Amino acid sequence: MISCPRLTIAGLGGDTGKTAISVGLCRFWHDKGYKVTPFKKGPDYIDMEWLRRGAYQPCYNIDLFLMNKDQVLSSFCMNTEKTDIAIIEGNRGLYDGMDLAGSVSTAEIAKLLQAPVILLVNCTKVTRTVAALVRGCQMFDPEVAIKGVILNKLAGPRHEYTVRKSIEYYCDIPVVGSIPKLKDIKFPGRHLGLVPPQEHPESEDALQSASEIIGRYLDTEQVWKIAQNALPLDCDTNDRPESTEKRVKIGIIRDSAFQFYYPENLDALKRAGADIIEFSALTDCLPSSLDALYIGGGFPETHASALSENVKLRNEIKEAAERGLPIYAECGGLMYLSKELLWEDKTYPMAGVLPAVIGISRKPKGHGYTVIEVGAPNPFFKTGQILHGHEFHYSSMLTMDTTDQHSFVFKMMKGEGITNGMDGVCYRNVLATYTHLHAMGTPEWVQGMIKVAVACKEKNLSVD
Repeated sequence: MISCPRLTIAGLGGDTGKTAISVGLCRFWHDKGYKVTPFKKGPDYIDMEWLRRGAYQPCYNIDLFLMNKDQVLSSFCMNTEKTDIAIIEGNRGLYDGMDLAGSVSTAEIAKLLQAPVILLVNCTKVTRTVAALVRGCQMFDPEVAIKGVILNKLAGPRHEYTVRKSIEYYCDIPVVGSIPKLKDIKFPGRHLGLVPPQEHPESEDALQSASEIIGRYLDTEQVWKIAQNALPLDCDTNDRPESTEKRVKIGIIRDSAFQFYYPENLDALKRAGADIIEFSALTDCLPSSLDALYIGGGFPETHASALSENVKLRNEIKEAAERGLPIYAECGGLMYLSKELLWEDKTYPMAGVLPAVIGISRKPKGHGYTVIEVGAPNPFFKTGQILHGHEFHYSSMLTMDTTDQHSFVFKMMKGEGITNGMDGVCYRNVLATYTHLHAMGTPEWVQGMIKVAVACKEKNLSVD
């Protein structure tokens, strides 16, 4: 039985301030000396990084489309054994999901983890109706334990008094926070949501500002009690993969251009026998003795000049790919492996592993969950496997000089992919895709990475 105190921070919709509140709680309680473990519901990398920095602990993503219920429970329990409190940031509105049943909603995560819900409500130009909205959420699914409300964007004391009294009278739950309209929130956004903290020069100021908002406007003692009253959670933390004796070295490009990695993916590789070698595509050379390379997502377009100027690394990666080094690339990694990247009317040479030209649009080219079928032979996955993932990209493949050596291996059963319902460009031991996979829900990915790395090592194809 896991008895870790926990909270779900949920809203009535997107852009309600959930991240600022969740990050603020993480930093506030960390500064009080508590170990805080953050979780993010849904496929997300940027909010996850803000939460990680707020808590000074890894943030884990939990999602009922990418994982089944047992996998979500296992992830939560595995990562909260020595935690004082867990903060779960929801996604969109509390009950929003893909289907009529809301099967992948924040509410379903809260029920599964028996995590009390604190509901964040935007009170702009509304008073008593807020109580009706909160009451509606209570009645919509009585199994969802809504235990408190935070009022946001209040116009003044009279506004706050009317809304608070209405909620306490009609909903019989406490208002645990009242936040006025604030002009100095330092969480700037852009096309994929928030600006990543790696690119925000005042990220630490933003984190401290969020913590100060929590201390000033929330009843933190009452919020803590709500978290403490979470029911014990029955789950098994002993069923974990064991390390293999076959050790391999997997390179990870990790810098401000490539920052989108689930910690579960890297942890799973380590448990399976990988030593992770991190380096930067902006300043470094290709590390020696690599048995495989993993390039995650990020914003290569905003770093296109620096990436292009590191000619040595670009050439080394292309030469390694030609020799047969296994390379797995997601989204931004796909862009980096292309021949050219077009960004703001300029053309930037990339690694040139794939004969493709990538452009950036003002609107998303792919956004949401994906379901892919592995439809052709490739080094990483077995043909016929069905995998669940997600995509969020403004880039697209403008041209590609296809040859018999380049093939698309993923059939898009759901989602956009690269082109014509296909994703996953395969060349030698390279596989580049717009679909992101989560290792907790797709153990096949880990197995494939280790398999090709071991084969590379045994065939002496590793980087010298």
